[in-house]
Amino acid sequence: MKKNLLTIACMAIVFTLASCEGSYIVTSQPVAPYYVRPIAPGPGYIWIDGDWMFEGGTYVWHEGHWGLPRGRRNWQAGHWENRNNGWHWHRGGWH
Repeated sequence: MKKNLLTIACMAIVFTLASCEGSYIVTSQPVAPYYVRPIAPGPGYIWIDGDWMFEGGTYVWHEGHWGLPRGRRNWQAGHWENRNNGWHWHRGGWH
């Protein structure tokens, strides 16, 4: 019984941490770099915008890519939010 409770508790912690977006604040909003969007690899592909990832104490740009749609969901691009103490990046995702 104790083993089952410990397993359930560990799984709950892992799922909770895995679902956290992270709340990294920077004092100034980084400028998105300019790059040329490559040609689509085929019909039906959609462009998935680049994304900022927090690495080594700062946001690092990851370029966009072509992808196939996921059912009836739409890709929503990420965006910056100005908070009282700085800027926070909300990652893009399928909705």
